[in-house]
Amino acid sequence: MKQHWLKRILLTAAVLMVSIYCAQAQVKGKAFFSLDSAAGLLTCCLILLAVILQLALYMKYRLQSVFRFRKVRRQQSSHESITGHVSQLNRHQLGVLLQLKQRTKINMLVLVALGCSLSSQAQDLKPTKLMNQTGILITIILILIPVLVGIALMIFKLRRVIDNYRRKVYREDAGQLAAYLENLHDSEMLDELSQRKTALDYSLNHEELAGTQAADDHKGLLSEVSNENSINFITRKKASAARPPVDPALGKLVCWFLGTATFWLLFGTTVGEYVGIKFISPDVDHVSWLSFGRLRPVHTNAVFWGWASLAMLGLGYYVVPRVSNTSIASLKKGWYTLILVNAAVVSGSICLMAGINNAGGEYREYIWPVMALFAGGLCITLVNFLQTIARRTSREIYISNWYIVSAVIFAIVIVLVAYLPFWQDGLGETIIQGYYMHQGVGMWFMLFMLGVTYYFLPQQLNRPIYSYSLGILAFWSQIIFYTVIGTHHFVFSSIPWWLQTVAIVGSAGMLIPVTSGSTNFFMTFRKEWHKLASSYTLPFFLVGLVFYFTGSMQGTAEAFRYTNLIWHFTDFTVAHSHITMYGIITFLLWAAIYTVVPRLTGKEPPQVAVGIHFWMALIGLLFYTVPLMYGATYRGIMWQSGKPFIDSVVFMAPYWLWRAIGGSLMWTAHLVFAYNMYKMLQASAAPDIKDAALKKLSEQYLNGSISFPIQ
Repeated sequence: MKQHWLKRILLTAAVLMVSIYCAQAQVKGKAFFSLDSAAGLLTCCLILLAVILQLALYMKYRLQSVFRFRKVRRQQSSHESITGHVSQLNRHQLGVLLQLKQRTKINMLVLVALGCSLSSQAQDLKPTKLMNQTGILITIILILIPVLVGIALMIFKLRRVIDNYRRKVYREDAGQLAAYLENLHDSEMLDELSQRKTALDYSLNHEELAGTQAADDHKGLLSEVSNENSINFITRKKASAARPPVDPALGKLVCWFLGTATFWLLFGTTVGEYVGIKFISPDVDHVSWLSFGRLRPVHTNAVFWGWASLAMLGLGYYVVPRVSNTSIASLKKGWYTLILVNAAVVSGSICLMAGINNAGGEYREYIWPVMALFAGGLCITLVNFLQTIARRTSREIYISNWYIVSAVIFAIVIVLVAYLPFWQDGLGETIIQGYYMHQGVGMWFMLFMLGVTYYFLPQQLNRPIYSYSLGILAFWSQIIFYTVIGTHHFVFSSIPWWLQTVAIVGSAGMLIPVTSGSTNFFMTFRKEWHKLASSYTLPFFLVGLVFYFTGSMQGTAEAFRYTNLIWHFTDFTVAHSHITMYGIITFLLWAAIYTVVPRLTGKEPPQVAVGIHFWMALIGLLFYTVPLMYGATYRGIMWQSGKPFIDSVVFMAPYWLWRAIGGSLMWTAHLVFAYNMYKMLQASAAPDIKDAALKKLSEQYLNGSISFPIQ
């Protein structure tokens, strides 16, 4: 009752604060809120206090749950607890126990499951002189930083203490259960356990009632049954299928890659959300390091090199050794790559917000020492992947490794070409910019993710890829055509006309890899479309592949001179870049992450939250891109007809509003995804005491004399 009472108070206070904020904003006007005003500072402080209060309540409930657990454990006798665990042994655990007793008596078992508003009214339209002083603001910030760090450290320390206590309790219970099982020589009990295992092993063949012959149903009583009245609001999806075990050390490395990538997704898109809001409220702040010119490259580079690149590398460290039927060559090199790439994104973001940039062009705003860290991480990974493939046990190199290794090679070449100074003069720099920009998307992100999809999609559909030959055709044709299309961004420029024409021809040639690859993927779906209803990963794959075809065709259409004349320099290119990097790359990344993380951690994501994530991201992307493409087309026509530029700006205002709405939905979907990642990665789930006890008992017998494995 106290918890519900407290929730009602917090909800009422939040509603009151939002109501006061809206009322004051209507009275005071646009200048009511800014980050350098008293109102803005108080808002930030109140939000901060609310976060601290929520964290304190969370830790309070965690401690209460631990105390309740300890109280129940004290009230329960040791014998009752042990016999309860024995009665709950599953078929596998019973088999292990009986094998241990029959061989006197134990083998080795390798199963381990042991395991982060404003309530006061504004006083004036103008910021107060006191709060407008830079020294006052810096002092408050410097005071808040150690306070927040201290609170965070206290919470993490308290949580670690709680988790250590719970693990200690589980180890004690496992030890008691192991001792009990070791001294278990009651023949009646063993016979009873053997009978229970036989009962658990029994399964129906699903033909007991219906038989093997087709029913004589000429009246359609069985074949035309309607289930329209049984409407299920949320369909239960199938859990991840059991897969061969993964090296825990490799699983930890992959989870760290994916966890840090999720952080950069939240960081980068939070910055992007704020930048999108500035389109409809450009005066929201007057701070230099929050200006549009600095935040926009922070957003793009964080999601490029932080989110997408780290997530792809993490998936690569899982896929490459799996399809090579061997272990990764060096885990240490994987950790080096993780550190270098994260260091590059952290230092690059700080430099950009401080106004230190390369000034070379889009997506290469990081200065060369920052990108040197990124390129160094890729070089280490390339060596690691090549060494792993060289020691493969299969004769053939599966197509996934073709794509992944080629993507890493191209990424290294792209960075070298873009940052070496030998050709960075005049038109040469412009041509290099077009090459870098397009090769980064097509030969790093797209090539890598296609390789990942060639592994995970057939696996999720439980059928082989439709055509290996189509995959090879798409691979080589993409290398031939995509590497020459960069300058189609500079049609009608002073770049030589023949080079522009080559880029347009190469863009048209992209029809070959796109159609062959899309055909290969969609034909793999053939006769398996019904599996979409029972899977929470296949819808992400499907959306990514649909956008792969449509987005790539859109890129080809944009390359022609007439359409380029209308769409270039408008928001159409912004919509197109989000269709490719978000609709294709990010959706395919989510599909692969939701596939692999449950295998590594044994924890499924909340399926309702996965559905919310999927639909919010998809609807947000459509709200973002469709209005921008529609409005940008008319804007280009207005320019061609000689309308004043400011008229086109006024015309785009409602479409920018839709952009902000769609971006907000996408950003909210990322919060849900981060929550799902937390639920899949959290280590606070209670381990299976029975598995731990049998493992401990097996190790004792193994240390004695037995060395044969469990069959």
